[in-house]
Amino acid sequence: MIHPQAIIDPAARLAEGVSVGAFSVVGAGVEIGAGTRIASHVVIDGPTRIGRDNKIYSFAAIGGDPQDKKYAGETTRLEIGDRNVIREYVTISRGTVQDEGLTRIGDDNWIMAYVHIAHDCRVGSHTIFANSASLAGHVTIEDHVILGGFTLLHQFCKVGAHAFTAMNSVISKDVPPFLMVSGHMARPHGLNIEGLKRRGFSPDTLSRLRKAYRILYRSGLTLEQAIEQLQAMEGGAEIDRLVGFLRDVSRGIVR
Repeated sequence: MIHPQAIIDPAARLAEGVSVGAFSVVGAGVEIGAGTRIASHVVIDGPTRIGRDNKIYSFAAIGGDPQDKKYAGETTRLEIGDRNVIREYVTISRGTVQDEGLTRIGDDNWIMAYVHIAHDCRVGSHTIFANSASLAGHVTIEDHVILGGFTLLHQFCKVGAHAFTAMNSVISKDVPPFLMVSGHMARPHGLNIEGLKRRGFSPDTLSRLRKAYRILYRSGLTLEQAIEQLQAMEGGAEIDRLVGFLRDVSRGIVR
């Protein structure tokens, strides 16, 4: 399963069933779970922990030093979960001590070619990042987010669950859950209705989310006033998620 022309550091730990292609390099402090497949010409630096049944394609660079001028060689980490697909030329950096020292990727993500995930990012599960989407440092992406090709995210931004960004979106503020945004700079364009339907959201839930969208984006209220009205709704878990996100905003929201 390990090509004879792959270079595996003696201090790396590979579980049963891991395959590594020719000319790939797996460094010290790397742990790789069972069933993960690494193509040729991949570089994985440590400390990095990769879970089970991932597929990492050629020329990906995983676990490299953070692209942060403050980085001075401190020991920081990258953690990647299970069943992720990481395509060609993807780059994922470890964290920095200015944050928690950790970059984290969840499970079942589809990360297409040339995507960059910078230091200290937090990526949830079941996301799709189209080609050349780029995350600056300290970005948070919640579950089921779809980033269109060439989407750019400013550092410290947060994108809520089930949100969708169109291609070439430039995001410098937080994107609330369930939203669809596009443009440079990104602006809201309604709810991600098709995505929510595909994930089984009921008509009643979609109706409540439409009402919440009108409160947040069509009422002329300040963010604080909109939060008060949303709290007064009997909206269930989805409205609670939206309110919780809005209360935690630090950069303002896309409006």
